[in-house]
Amino acid sequence: MGRSFIISSIRKGPLRSCLGVDLCPQSKTPIGFAGKEAEDLAPRTSAQNSKHLTKDSRQPRLAYRTNSGRAYHSTLRSFLHSRAGRALEGQVDLILTSPPFPLNRKKRYGNLQGDRYLDWLKELAPELVRLLRPKGSIVIELGNAWEPGSPVMSTLPTRALLSFMEAGGLNLCEEFIGYNKARLPAPIQWVNVERMRVKDAYTHIWWMSPSERPRADNRRVLREYSPAMKELIRTGKYNSGPRPSEYVVGKKSFRKDNGGAIPPNVIEFANTSAREPYLNFCESKRLDPHPARMNAEVARFFVKFLAPRRGLVFDPFAGSNTTGAVAESLGRRWIAVDRDSSYLLGSRGRFPRTRGGEKGVKRRGPLRHPRGRQRRRLRASRA
Repeated sequence: MGRSFIISSIRKGPLRSCLGVDLCPQSKTPIGFAGKEAEDLAPRTSAQNSKHLTKDSRQPRLAYRTNSGRAYHSTLRSFLHSRAGRALEGQVDLILTSPPFPLNRKKRYGNLQGDRYLDWLKELAPELVRLLRPKGSIVIELGNAWEPGSPVMSTLPTRALLSFMEAGGLNLCEEFIGYNKARLPAPIQWVNVERMRVKDAYTHIWWMSPSERPRADNRRVLREYSPAMKELIRTGKYNSGPRPSEYVVGKKSFRKDNGGAIPPNVIEFANTSAREPYLNFCESKRLDPHPARMNAEVARFFVKFLAPRRGLVFDPFAGSNTTGAVAESLGRRWIAVDRDSSYLLGSRGRFPRTRGGEKGVKRRGPLRHPRGRQRRRLRASRA
């Protein structure tokens, strides 16, 4: 399934990349982004299509590259209709992403609400499916949503993903839960103030594929056996026979050491690291870190599980590019796209070395971080 890694010097010319697929040459024309933040998210009518194609057909710009991947500064539609995007058709083993959530509060990275969100996500499905290999996978992490001004959960995320599956002709291979053990209590009004709900601490992670049997191997994501299981394997002593659940445990079922335990479809993690290299890099460059970063453990699980060695992983909403960094650390190739140049510049901090890319990205002022403010005030008081 995976393609061999091709060094760019093997075939001379501007279109050959280190990823083994033909990508576009660098355009000297700056990317033209819409004045309104959500324009790239908004669905288009057929009457508007020709007008927007002209605007979106400008070539993406390379933000940076590594030995195994490339990050592009572009709107998603611009990228998919560019030579770089078309070169990926039928080449991607795994699309792993966390698109903007349908939150009630507007975020800087752009998020739609209601039927506009449903239509936007639905329109993306056929274009993303075209990038996949026949047995490739799409994994989407999507958080929960609440009805505005009401302690009632919205069904919009579920409806949007069902529409996404139908539009792309996808099968739901399995649903996962991403459980953040250290998540702060939210929504504040219903959890902290009125105390009528418990904190919302998980996200839905949907694994989909055009194939009923996509490429996957759970032996790549085995967990270490518990001490009790290790002892059971060592002694070979356990109670075999029928169980109340009507399962029948054989006399030799648990005597073989398979290298680890098969994991459940609940991925536990805790976003408690305040001084990771990415945040240190953003602070040193006076950049705002991305506010909704994908957890590295989630990305690591799916890259190992669904992408073969040297396989190609694509993240169309890269943000801080957790997906690309994890893919590179695991020996996979990657392509990342994001429309915010400052987020892409900050994502360089996830890699030990990056090359090339655009210059002159605007900083957004001093890092707005409580500890940063305290240090600045302390320096001012000593001056």
